[in-house]
Amino acid sequence: MTGLEDLNPYAGTYRTQPKAVLVGPPGAGKSTIGRRLARALALPLVDSDQLIEEETGTSCGEVFLSLGEPAFRELEARHVAEALEIGGVVSLGGGAVLTDSTRELLSHHDVVWVDVSVEEGIRRTAHETTRPVLAADDPAEHYRTLIKDRTPLYREVAGYRTRTDGRTPQQVVADILGYLDTL
Repeated sequence: MTGLEDLNPYAGTYRTQPKAVLVGPPGAGKSTIGRRLARALALPLVDSDQLIEEETGTSCGEVFLSLGEPAFRELEARHVAEALEIGGVVSLGGGAVLTDSTRELLSHHDVVWVDVSVEEGIRRTAHETTRPVLAADDPAEHYRTLIKDRTPLYREVAGYRTRTDGRTPQQVVADILGYLDTL
């Protein structure tokens, strides 16, 4: 017993449904959009990358480098499941959709694909040193390949897609709020 059972008769049995789960490629703006969307909805923002960083005490990039991609994806899947249990607005790392169990979990949620064109994504991530998943001899070509490989997975899990190219965060949030109002 944690003591929470006395305060909440649903503790352990009630599952909070996130209002929206944001997925999308690196550089699309998921974190920025997530913060603003959560504020607009007066809900908490839960970022799976932040949960990883809180557990490990280091950046996701460093964890990715030290564990390698397969072990990182296992850790990430665990934290995605945790984030989905917390509720609010949930923002996932760009590669979270690569894991089968994560895609299965997402099939039960309202998922918004925050997208960006390849050219804009390359521009936004060109000088990033904290994302080893983007490290390559030719970062632009690597980003194109990443988008080509992940696009079908984003499409599979998302109920709605919004682009961030040439739009302010406020415009994107308004777009998502409009979508959520239709649910």
